[in-house]
Amino acid sequence: MKTRDRLRIAMQKSGRLTEPALELLNRCGLTFRQSRDKLFCFGDGEPVDLLLVRDDDIPGLIAQGVCELGIVGRNVMNEFQLAAGRDSAPLREWRPLGFGRCRLSIAVPQEFDYRRPQDLAGQRIATSYPGLLGEWLRTHGVDATAVTLSGSVEIAPKLGTADAICDLVQSGGTLVANQLRETEVLLESEAVLAGPVALPADERGDMIDLLLKRLDGVIQVRESRLLLLQTSRATLEAVTRLLPGGPQPTLLPVLGQPDQLMLQALCAGEVSWRQLEEIKKAGAREMFVLPVEKMLA
Repeated sequence: MKTRDRLRIAMQKSGRLTEPALELLNRCGLTFRQSRDKLFCFGDGEPVDLLLVRDDDIPGLIAQGVCELGIVGRNVMNEFQLAAGRDSAPLREWRPLGFGRCRLSIAVPQEFDYRRPQDLAGQRIATSYPGLLGEWLRTHGVDATAVTLSGSVEIAPKLGTADAICDLVQSGGTLVANQLRETEVLLESEAVLAGPVALPADERGDMIDLLLKRLDGVIQVRESRLLLLQTSRATLEAVTRLLPGGPQPTLLPVLGQPDQLMLQALCAGEVSWRQLEEIKKAGAREMFVLPVEKMLA
């Protein structure tokens, strides 16, 4: 069988991870043409193609070697690993991607007197993640029954098919609407770049290495801002003490003003109005806050 020379990435065909994933790949310099059946995207410029599939299928496609990488929720990847066995399907989380954040939590009816995990002993817990729930129950020594459902987990207590639930939570609004309250967090999840533990030792491996570097650059600057300002040498120390976290600032002389300096600082996060006002009080002027589009270390 001939080895493929193009990298394949599996991602959710439609859902809350689709648009952010495509935007992230576009920011990495990858563009695609979609096939007529809308199940495959051909890469333009770089030898990278996309498979558009159900999110639950992504870990299995990586394990089978159908694709090299996948953009999938950490919850889906970990559940697959537990069901298949980590030794038989070893996958690795290569990068957290910073979107699609949620948490896998235990929730109980409002009237349930919950104080500790052992209060769930003998109870029925509805979930779409029996592997992760089972692991948590074993860790805490709780003998409870997992009731596996493929959807509408939150209504199980109302229907009398479960006493509690284990489900993904974002804002918590769905729990409130169903008279449930969150009691335990089993897993903090987000979209991740998943792949095998060992990467291909060919052109695909080289492309993955390049993609990881681009991802690091995009993720690092996604919330970063470039702060430009002028200050005098006398107030420089007071100004730099107030700068948001990041690398050491760059200093440049101002032409014709030997006592003045231009300062350039990469700030790891938003720069608020209050921070700017404090920096100005310390002696800065002519301040600009600019978004950072790309960075390659």
